Amino acid sequence: MRRLINSGTARFPSRNRARLGFRGYAMFDKLLIANRGAIACRILRTLRTLQVKGVAVYSEADAASLHLMQADEAHSLGEGGAAGTYLAVDKILAIAKASGAKAIHPGYGFLSENAGFAQACEDAGIAFVGPTPEQLRVFGLKHTARALARQHGVPMLEGTELLDSLESAIAAAHTIGYPVMLKSTAGGGGIGMRVCRSAEELADSFEAVKRLGQNNFSDAGVFIEKYIQRARHLEVQVFGDGQGEVLALGVRDCSVQRRNQKVLEETPAPNLPHGMAEELCIAAVKLARAVNYRSAGTVEFVFDSEDQRFYFLEVNTRLQVEHGVTEQVWGVDLVSWMVQLAAGDLPPLDQLQAGLKPVGHAIQARLYAEDPGRDFQPCPGLLTAADFPPADGRSLRIDTWVEAGCEIPPYFDPMIAKLISWAPSREDASAGLIDALNETRLYGVETNRDYLRQIIADAPFASGQPWTRCLEDLMYHADTFEVLSGGTQTSVQDYPGRLGYWAVGVPPSGPMDNRALRQGNGLLGNPEGCAA
Repeated sequence: MRRLINSGTARFPSRNRARLGFRGYAMFDKLLIANRGAIACRILRTLRTLQVKGVAVYSEADAASLHLMQADEAHSLGEGGAAGTYLAVDKILAIAKASGAKAIHPGYGFLSENAGFAQACEDAGIAFVGPTPEQLRVFGLKHTARALARQHGVPMLEGTELLDSLESAIAAAHTIGYPVMLKSTAGGGGIGMRVCRSAEELADSFEAVKRLGQNNFSDAGVFIEKYIQRARHLEVQVFGDGQGEVLALGVRDCSVQRRNQKVLEETPAPNLPHGMAEELCIAAVKLARAVNYRSAGTVEFVFDSEDQRFYFLEVNTRLQVEHGVTEQVWGVDLVSWMVQLAAGDLPPLDQLQAGLKPVGHAIQARLYAEDPGRDFQPCPGLLTAADFPPADGRSLRIDTWVEAGCEIPPYFDPMIAKLISWAPSREDASAGLIDALNETRLYGVETNRDYLRQIIADAPFASGQPWTRCLEDLMYHADTFEVLSGGTQTSVQDYPGRLGYWAVGVPPSGPMDNRALRQGNGLLGNPEGCAA
């Protein structure tokens, strides 16, 4: 199925002509986005500034998504979940060829770090907006990335190569010392990671982690790393030109996590020892230069708060979900850089770096359709209202894909929006984020909005000293109640009752219990006629 939406030629008359870029190369006239949701809308925003037509693809479950409305044309990938839609390489390449798209941006997740997909794009004569297939292979497996980091002198946690048996895992853990982290080499997004504090826990987890790796990433390889009890998750945004030049755009702190998945992110990372940010950037650039890294990437580190040292964790060879905080502080458009580089249209990196200077502080909150009161169970369903505060794109930026009437599908990540607050100071950015969450109104599905507000006010984040397991000590308090079993004739009717509706055929009637309703409102300090 092919759906054409808004050709865009009225807004951008030059879109139908090849446009010469900075170095005389022709910028793509059409680019396909192999993704959905907020990141698809985010990429389309940049394509409009570059005067490049955007081609959207979508699962039928996403038929009401804003990325369809914002694209110049949209093509259905069919019904169902990711396997038959956003991971369907043959379908996506066929749509790219049929639409005339000269490039594909994979966004994050799905096919963004799939070396086979990147190679298939190149073989089809379509530019893959991201790293080379070989770089995706090298950094895509954690054990090969660790080997490269060790080779180039990047600080490493004590750990193993791939383990071939439970017996070798137990022997290695005994040598390293418990606790250890058992990891899938191909894992990501918090999947395939288990903290093991004893040989018994390691034995219980070994086959489970292998199975997670095989089922989610088609790779059952596992290895062990020393586990740091009070760790911070720090990461450096890098960008390479593919010719050996790499620049770093500061350090993000992504320590506020739930089950190894990020919840809040910020930059610059607060309360680091003097000179630590520079050391992290130097290590990240050294590693990226070692492979002539191309496009945007993130080098992740774990920081031991007790011994004040950092260690290499992994490399994410794609645009990160949290890239927006870096853009807000550094005043750059990473998506634009990625597209321009893929088109051969990006100015030299030393020229770009000459004008770069970080300003202020940015914090991002991930707003999800999930119920913190039910162990963060995803809450798909119809979004009956979606009202966000006015966002100027500077002090407040909102990356979303929804509006009232959108359906949150059960097949995909239930993220609704990313709210990014920028201000000259961390305190003001935090206050701005609280205000934005307070003013956000979402109805129809449960969300983690109140949970996010509690995290921001909680001591670990508020003090600028979070660690990766700090949310385990946060007790979520819901301002709601759940009716487990309603009475057979349960009904609540407002005081003073239904009056004045004879014109539409409704006879006057009194409230079910006018005294209880008024007394209840009085106890709460409400006007006595408030609805129950």
